Amino acid sequence: MKAEILSIGNELLNGTTLNTNANWLADRLVRTGVSPEKIVTVGDDREGILKELAGAAGQVEVLISTGGLGPTHDDITKEVVAEFLGTELVEDESLKRHIVSLFQRRGVDMPEVNLEQARVPGGVALIPNPIGTAPGFRFERKNTHYFILPGVPAEMKRMTEESVLPFLREHFGERLGFVLSQTIRTTGIFESRLYELLQPISDIQALAELAFLPHRFGVDIRLTAKAARKTEAEQKLRAAQDLILPKISEFVYEVGDRSLEEVVADLLFRTEKTVAVAESCTAGLVSHLLTNISGSSAYLLGSVVSYSNEVKHGLLGVSAETLEREGAVSEPTARQMAEGVRRVIGTDFGVATTGIAGPTGGTEKKPVGLVYVACSGPLGTEVRRHVFHRDRLINKYRFAYAALNLLRQHLIGLAGQEKISP
Repeated sequence: MKAEILSIGNELLNGTTLNTNANWLADRLVRTGVSPEKIVTVGDDREGILKELAGAAGQVEVLISTGGLGPTHDDITKEVVAEFLGTELVEDESLKRHIVSLFQRRGVDMPEVNLEQARVPGGVALIPNPIGTAPGFRFERKNTHYFILPGVPAEMKRMTEESVLPFLREHFGERLGFVLSQTIRTTGIFESRLYELLQPISDIQALAELAFLPHRFGVDIRLTAKAARKTEAEQKLRAAQDLILPKISEFVYEVGDRSLEEVVADLLFRTEKTVAVAESCTAGLVSHLLTNISGSSAYLLGSVVSYSNEVKHGLLGVSAETLEREGAVSEPTARQMAEGVRRVIGTDFGVATTGIAGPTGGTEKKPVGLVYVACSGPLGTEVRRHVFHRDRLINKYRFAYAALNLLRQHLIGLAGQEKISP
């Protein structure tokens, strides 16, 4: 089944408002078995809206529009739909009562202009809006089902979940089939390298749609399997994962939706281990990520932002000779930072970062984007070198994730679940 998503509003075109509605709707439609063919954004413009409504008729099975159902002069979606249908706007008494009641429950005086929202194109079926004043409605033309929804995200989502998707499931049933998705989350590897490692891609795509989704923390691999029956879709998804995971296991930290810090926190909770962090280039970001999880005081006992050599030497015990000979950004310094913070704070693990976030400070031997991350624990101390070549903020996040991933692998190694990757 094909669908079009139509987003209406000048604020979407001039950059004032981010169009999160289209993203959310596309995700829900795909999960339901409906394939969005295109997403179109138009302003509060009569001709633009009318063109999209007419162009969709008979071309897609479903069109969902959002926006333009408010009570003000620029909310023209209802008027344009009425013109498209060749009908007039009529006042609906049940809508009028709903709007008045909503304001009464809120204890707020109702502006008279809100009663304009009780007028809808004649002949349409109403879509209830349980939390707002803008009603939605639906109708059919040339075998295309139109769903006209408000642009307020909370209202649109509620109406989609409670009315639109149930309607599609009831009326199209078996045509929708089953669509299952799974996310494989990776860090410490670039999208192009992942693509190389997963060749031949065609073997995976024969089972499931494959998408690479890079972000500042790493690259997500999104698998989507479609089938007539749920068990068949599940089998396709598992088979696709079986082709992927052995090839990239050292970079995968989650099959699911958890963040890396959630995965690390879960391991720390389950192993009942504690950690301390010494940060130079990340300036507290690793500690920040670790404390994003409720209950983090059970495992993060303390941290040191050791930006200066004086702090590295005075608090963490990094030798003056190492700092003089190797420099602050070096393997020996990272090693001694991790061992020092573990010793000083008295934890099971010590984690350290030292690097050059940029854009200044790089040299030919030590370029911008260079970082050394270290983990010291019951399995010993390990230091890894990475070069990311990004801007300062992205570098800091990638540095922090490299450190967390190293800690994750040591925790897994300690639990005996797998060997630590070299």
